[in-house]
Amino acid sequence: MNQGLLLRFENLVQLRGACQQLRALSSRKVCGARWTPVEVSAHPMGSLPLHPQLWPKHRLISAALAQCRHLATKEETKKKKKKIPLTKGEVEIRQKMTVEELAQAMGKDIDHIYEVLLYTNINLDSVEPDSILSEDHIKMIVQKSGMKYKSAKLKEEKERKNTDAPCFCCNCRPPADPAVLTPRPPVVTILGHVDHGKTTLLDSLRKTQVAAMEAGGITQHIGAFIVHMPSGEKITFLDTPGHAAFSAMRARGTNVTDIVILVVAAEDGVMQQTIESIQHAKNAEVPLILAINKCDKPEADPERVKKELLAHDVVCEEFGGDVQAVNISALKGENLMVLAEATVALAEMLELKADATGLVEGTIIESRKDKGKGPLTTAIIQRGTLRKGCVLVAGKTWAKVRFLFDENGRAVDAASPGIPVEIMGWKECPSAGDEILEVESEQRAQEVVAWRAYVEQQEKMKKDLEVIEAKQKEHRLEYEKQQQKLAHLTWRQRKAVLYKASKQLMFSRPKERTEMDENTLSLIVKGDVDGSVEAILNILDSYDCEDECKLDIVYFGMGDISENDISLAEAFNGVIFGFSVKANESIKKLADKKGIKIKLHNIIYKLIEDLKDELNSRLPPIVVETTVGEASVLDTFSVTVGKNKIPVAGCRVHKGLLDRKMKFKLIRNRDVIWKGCLSSLKHHKDDVQVIKTGMDCGLSLDKNLEFSIGDEIICYEEKEVQQTTSWDPGF
Repeated sequence: MNQGLLLRFENLVQLRGACQQLRALSSRKVCGARWTPVEVSAHPMGSLPLHPQLWPKHRLISAALAQCRHLATKEETKKKKKKIPLTKGEVEIRQKMTVEELAQAMGKDIDHIYEVLLYTNINLDSVEPDSILSEDHIKMIVQKSGMKYKSAKLKEEKERKNTDAPCFCCNCRPPADPAVLTPRPPVVTILGHVDHGKTTLLDSLRKTQVAAMEAGGITQHIGAFIVHMPSGEKITFLDTPGHAAFSAMRARGTNVTDIVILVVAAEDGVMQQTIESIQHAKNAEVPLILAINKCDKPEADPERVKKELLAHDVVCEEFGGDVQAVNISALKGENLMVLAEATVALAEMLELKADATGLVEGTIIESRKDKGKGPLTTAIIQRGTLRKGCVLVAGKTWAKVRFLFDENGRAVDAASPGIPVEIMGWKECPSAGDEILEVESEQRAQEVVAWRAYVEQQEKMKKDLEVIEAKQKEHRLEYEKQQQKLAHLTWRQRKAVLYKASKQLMFSRPKERTEMDENTLSLIVKGDVDGSVEAILNILDSYDCEDECKLDIVYFGMGDISENDISLAEAFNGVIFGFSVKANESIKKLADKKGIKIKLHNIIYKLIEDLKDELNSRLPPIVVETTVGEASVLDTFSVTVGKNKIPVAGCRVHKGLLDRKMKFKLIRNRDVIWKGCLSSLKHHKDDVQVIKTGMDCGLSLDKNLEFSIGDEIICYEEKEVQQTTSWDPGF
């Protein structure tokens, strides 16, 4: 009996020790994965990717548990089984699974997948939780984890029905019945170079002062206005920006227009944006009327303008062409009625008519956000009559029209074809240039938006898959090259080398973006309207100096500066650039408190200049050498100091001066063979600090270096100079 008690006591001691070892093992993180006791005991030898030195402990623990198994009752065993989650033995896999999806299917964490991927040719530095794995890699991961796989039943994905609204640009909607067509006002776009008087011309026609209110005296948005002629006709004018930054706006203006008035200053002639405007008109196949402005100036030369335009296939009527030319002075109002009559006459020749019945069609000219009214869009109606309550779709958003406003901000009840109108009631701001289509109901609008979002998502997935496949091919080639380099090693040695390299790479892989590179400028861009933001982004797309300073656009959008913008700028150590927007006092105080820069501008080129200054401030200073003096070596000799012989050069200064405090360099046969300081500088036998032009001197260097007759000694000064970016935005 005593022997039996002693045996039980020994078994209890063994059990206690085994449990402690098992607890220690289960709490350890092996290669980034935490393993439970059940997982350790359940996996067969060699199937679990654990370090081999842990398996002796596994055997010891299993043996100890086997000896003491009779001490655990069935009830206790059931309780333990309930507490510990068992690993699934069979994993359902499918094609194009991501790392995260595979981990969930296996009941593991993501780090376990990374651990097994160390044995593959996949570059772990490019693997993220949402990265798609190939079918071979999925099967291999499951097998190496000691599990079996089975293919998921393929669900036959039904082809989604196209629920998009029929658009007028593709002739999806039936054409209008000629019997219901009625005359409509012509849509006229004014194009030309910056500061050639486009807005002033429109001011004179409207008897307003729009140009005086514009920042910097230049137009930076598309303005849509109706001009009432004395004869009763209406003309819808679009005033587009002439600055180089707003090319997309000018192109958008010509796409919805019937006639283009090309404004050219009589004293400047044809300029860069004049040529671009002509090209936009040709691409849109829109007829031109030439308005030669500023003819009241003494240096005006209208005939030179007409001859210059011949080189760009713009032939005026007096040269046998079909382009009407009118000499005007927008500032003094000279010949404006002649220009208006020429426009009306051309519109009559074009016989512009539209269907004012049926579903509305139109084009968004501009969109913006208003604090009180929400998202607003300026649009030109091209078919149908827009009224309050209409349900519209544009891009990936929709609207139930709540209010309509004319160009003066007055509420109107309806807008017929050819009439510009501001629409209120959008869920989100659509993009400028989007088509407006009326649909039957809100439900139909949501179907259209959902379909367009689905199509965009499918296109994005297709592009992402192409990129992934290209990356995998690239990594496979790298892996094959690496295998060729290790071909002389045995299989085990090769695996060990690859494992160590991949493991080091895995642990160095950044889990999150904790800090930004100092040489990166992060931007938050806010604009008043969609077109302004588009123009700024188009300029930033031309940035090609990533080697100097990286440009990272964190966020862009419309509206005033908000707290969210401040938070983003703080997180990314960025700068906020606002164009024609405001930041209230509380936002400015918050930005000052957090050290965030807010740069607000109303003129596009000043914003870009400020951006370039900010880029310059991120560039490290460069050291510039400024030559102070030059001397030639005429003779060489040596001086004994103690036991050492020091080479000395006899020199004559022929330019500037030699200052002992400055730095020197020795040039031989146009090659710099030494840079440093002087150990001595003497004139005759006296130590001196400065030797001027024409004086002889003897000097020795801080390095034991032999001189040659004809060597050049250059005295120079080093200064740190701020670098400037080489980026040229084009204006």
